[in-house]
Amino acid sequence: MGAAIARMQAMLAAGGIEDPAADVELILAHVLGVSRGRVQALTVMGESLTGAQWDAARELAEERARRTPLQHLTGRAPFRTIELSVGPGVFVPRPETETVAQFAIDALQLVPSAAPIAVDLCTGSGAIALALAHEVPTARVWAVEKSREAHAWAERNVSEWGDGRVTLLRGDVARLGALPEIGALQGTVDVLISNPPYVPADMVPRDPEVRDHDPELALYGGADGLDVVRIISRAARELVRPGGLLVLEHAELQGAAIRELLAADGWRAAATHPDLTGRDRATTALR
Repeated sequence: MGAAIARMQAMLAAGGIEDPAADVELILAHVLGVSRGRVQALTVMGESLTGAQWDAARELAEERARRTPLQHLTGRAPFRTIELSVGPGVFVPRPETETVAQFAIDALQLVPSAAPIAVDLCTGSGAIALALAHEVPTARVWAVEKSREAHAWAERNVSEWGDGRVTLLRGDVARLGALPEIGALQGTVDVLISNPPYVPADMVPRDPEVRDHDPELALYGGADGLDVVRIISRAARELVRPGGLLVLEHAELQGAAIRELLAADGWRAAATHPDLTGRDRATTALR
């Protein structure tokens, strides 16, 4: 197995993959139907791949070297304590979003209610909504997604992880009034969270995995990247109860502009927070 791993790592390195060793282990875990840790153990033990296993792993490695997202190849994407189904047409959840979700989870856990209420706008695969429901077992969560393709992936994930407490809706955040289920929540939401499209229109991502495979609808947010944030800020004011929390993911240099627009809309105590790499990643505010 060691020689096969070395060959695949060389393929991925030649393709510009940042961490070829990790990706190869995950490819092998997928092909063998075992955990990444088990792949590492089998490698130490000197186990070999069958011809069919090598063919399957090599084919996936070649695709990965062409910068197809690893999650599209395996069909799965880990997010906090769950693992989601993903593929073409849906934004692949990122590790940095896990730290954004933590703000919402912490706030929900402090709500003095038997069933705290959360709303996740631009839910994509359903990652944030499902993490909230999974880690706050008393929470009731509503998730909204505009894209038909992404909504289909979210539907699959809600059926697997929703536990009957996640209501998935297809709709546009700019027309939440068209969703009676959301209208019924007016003034009752404890936490509203969103990872909206926030990339400025003229800032095309450099990574091929993002540029060529993530849907444009999930990436671009107008000239300054904040068009959808502005819509969410105004809509959330109607939904979030007094004292409730708004959580927004954004790019590193957008914090000041977001705090300013939130303050102008009447939000209180807007604050920007770094992710684990030290880059500004989320802004929170109180209703």
